[in-house]
Amino acid sequence: MSQLTTSAGPAFALDPHPSPTSPAARAEQLVAPGFGVVFTDHMASIQWRAGEGWSGHAVVPHAPLSLWPATSVLHYAQAIFEGLKAYRWADGSIHTFRPQANAERFQKSAQRLALPELPAADFIASLEALVSVDRDWVPGEDGTSLYLRPFMYASESFLGVRPSHTVHYL
Repeated sequence: MSQLTTSAGPAFALDPHPSPTSPAARAEQLVAPGFGVVFTDHMASIQWRAGEGWSGHAVVPHAPLSLWPATSVLHYAQAIFEGLKAYRWADGSIHTFRPQANAERFQKSAQRLALPELPAADFIASLEALVSVDRDWVPGEDGTSLYLRPFMYASESFLGVRPSHTVHYL
């Protein structure tokens, strides 16, 4: 695995998608993607474990999640999300608007749901790492953007009323 360096925080390991979308198929999907129905080839991933903290910073292939029936998020709804957009500028560079504000809102949401706070630098670095890998998914036409939807959920398999001891951020 290679490493993706970020300006905001930790490096992310890169696990490249084994069969990424072809440029022709991607161009076809981006003509009229609709909202929330077309997805990039990768996703950022970080895990948290009680007593250990955050680890496993990686950009991995976009794929289904596998959850046990007793995964706490399914029973106690410990999950949060944020939404923001990545825009391509005329010079080809890609920017997000105020990701620090999104990171702070994400932390406040985590506090309210008894989830661990993801450091703002990790949140922003995850966006940078993902967009650097899937930059070809960011459209360049006026009024278009790539919607980013970071989320976190309680991933421990248990039935009981307490905060989860494991959490997954994607």
